[in-house]
Amino acid sequence: MSDGHSRMTYPAKPAERRKTVVPAASSDRRQRRSAETLERLFGAALALFGKKGFSETTVEDITEAADVGKGTFFNYFPSKDHILLAFGEMQLGKLETAVNEARRTNEPMPKFLRSLGVRMTQEPTRNPEIIRALLQAYLSTTPVREAMLDLQKRVLALHTELIRLGQKQGEIRNDVPAEEIAYVFRQTIFGTLLIWSLYGDATLQKRIESAFNLLWTGMAPRRNVTIPPAGRSSMSGD
Repeated sequence: MSDGHSRMTYPAKPAERRKTVVPAASSDRRQRRSAETLERLFGAALALFGKKGFSETTVEDITEAADVGKGTFFNYFPSKDHILLAFGEMQLGKLETAVNEARRTNEPMPKFLRSLGVRMTQEPTRNPEIIRALLQAYLSTTPVREAMLDLQKRVLALHTELIRLGQKQGEIRNDVPAEEIAYVFRQTIFGTLLIWSLYGDATLQKRIESAFNLLWTGMAPRRNVTIPPAGRSSMSGD
């Protein structure tokens, strides 16, 4: 889409997986149209969530804004809540890109982590209604809630990889397991977003920078300390 969203992907429905013999050009056009429809639905939904709120937005609102039939919606999303899962996957994609960048560039980890909070909270995340909608997903149906928790585990794994890289570079304290530091880092960003979403003002970037500055005082390297033996972190049950 032209608004900066990552290209969406979603599992094909059984009917779409049936083997058919079609010309390659026709198949390509069909895939393009399908991808464009998915993008329109996703973009329309996020715009409406940001404007009206998640609870007040209906599937009919979304399909009308995307200019598709209501039945088309369910070809792509099992429910309205699943749009939030798609958004979470989009954010995860941003984080994966950031981790790959950190591996490739060896940018100083303090600078990189500081910029990561800002990068991950750009539009459309910089909308309090979107953040509140994501929080609602954790209180949604069991399948959606379980999927969101699985997504968070993957986020924690990527944050842990970043912390380990910083420890290896001597830029992050190594007397605490990387997973515990990653847990606190993620919790700090998530908590900052939660509190900010209650106000919805223009202070998000300032809040994140302030949170990071305080957090870094606990993450900075210590003298004459070594990392403890590998083992399950006390935070690993999250």
